[in-house]
Amino acid sequence: MTATVSPGSFEQRLDNASLTRAMALLWVLSAGLIALDGFDFFVIGVALPFLKRDFGLDATTLGAVATAAVVGSLVGSLTLGPITDRVGRKPMLIVDVLLFVVATAGTALAWNVASLIAFRFLVGVAIGADYPISVAYITENVPARYRGRLVIGAFTFQAVGAMLGALTGVVVISLYQVFYPDPEPMAVQYAWRWMLGVGVLLAVLVAAVRLSVQLESPRYYISRGEYDKASAAASQLLGDAIVITAEGEPPPETEPTTLATLFTPLHRRSTLLASLPWFLQDIATYGIGIFTPAIIAMLALSTETNFMVQEMNAAKGAALVDVFLIVGFLGAVALVDRLGRIRLQIIGFGGMAVGLLLLAASGLVSPDQGAATGLVLAGFVVFNLMMNAGPNATTFLLSGEVFPTHLRATGAGFAAAFAKAGAVLGTFVLPIAAKSWGISPLLMGLAVICGLAAALTYRFRIETTGQSLEAVQDWERSLSLTPPSQGG
Repeated sequence: MTATVSPGSFEQRLDNASLTRAMALLWVLSAGLIALDGFDFFVIGVALPFLKRDFGLDATTLGAVATAAVVGSLVGSLTLGPITDRVGRKPMLIVDVLLFVVATAGTALAWNVASLIAFRFLVGVAIGADYPISVAYITENVPARYRGRLVIGAFTFQAVGAMLGALTGVVVISLYQVFYPDPEPMAVQYAWRWMLGVGVLLAVLVAAVRLSVQLESPRYYISRGEYDKASAAASQLLGDAIVITAEGEPPPETEPTTLATLFTPLHRRSTLLASLPWFLQDIATYGIGIFTPAIIAMLALSTETNFMVQEMNAAKGAALVDVFLIVGFLGAVALVDRLGRIRLQIIGFGGMAVGLLLLAASGLVSPDQGAATGLVLAGFVVFNLMMNAGPNATTFLLSGEVFPTHLRATGAGFAAAFAKAGAVLGTFVLPIAAKSWGISPLLMGLAVICGLAAALTYRFRIETTGQSLEAVQDWERSLSLTPPSQGG
């Protein structure tokens, strides 16, 4: 399919351009808070056992603490995505990171369970807002031939943050074991604060970088008919004098940037593709990811009775399996343009189901046998590799590609919010369901969910690989149920 792109349009100039310093900076800006996302959502898994003992949490309250940031992320994505389409990407990047700094400081200093839940909710709002902002920021401002690899490359930092969260847990627990003859009482009261406090330092560093860079998306201005501002932004982005006029660009969008617009016939297929598989994936991803240390402890370390030793071993295990999150993302970067977004997403869901079935099988083996530990390790390796080589990368990427500029943050925000509804189910329901049903049956059910997600990906497929953003928008305008053919 050929896009209707004017020879002198910003679209063509961008796609013919080399990567510039400005593009690299905006990539760093987006990757930074994605790393904080990974750190926060996964360090809480290491901190939860200490929080449980410090505040005397039951299973329901423990689930609420774990879920608060996920619920906040849902709210942030749903509400701040449309605002981003109205006021611009640049101001929302600044508001977002400042909120994250304040909220993370609050979590480390929380004085009771209520304050902890409130601050973690605000952390989630900041993270949720960053999903649509970051994907719009990168997608709109890099050449099409680099788009997939750069978007997924930025999202790779979620895994880097996750591993840093697990390593933070290992270091903090080690320090208490070194400096206190009886480390458990002090660690229970303060270890989780130090773990969460590291997130404050990381947030301040990211905020410093974000406040030093002022770059708006030229596409945002073009969609509003603000061509002088678009010219200035494009010149800064491409490092060359660019003049953008109405004659060379698509007409300004008059369609409302509301959530209701996403469900009109023009955009419904894009909305379903971006939202449904991501929702099902997050049920498994966050349900497993946040509770990785606890699952490792229950399946492979259940015979260990010393609390500090068990939590140290669980944190080390989480750090080990988090390595494969990064490897999976690197696989996605290498394969996303070769296999295409849709094929890679379907393969990834199949691999996640296999990993979950291996984890389920480990629960059927006596924990004092080496086979149980081997199955746990193999299950997490397969699950994390295939998740990040496929759906965890492609759902984020597709959410920024299948919507037009004036709806990009709104659509990506809705998809991320709907996904976080799945994450809420995973984080809140998993510990309760595991207690009622047992871990193995629960993991088998999650494997079925991954199979359903693969089927829905195929049903609503839109292959954006090699397509300019204008080509995808042309398909939307055609109201055709046939997705655009894959480009070169």
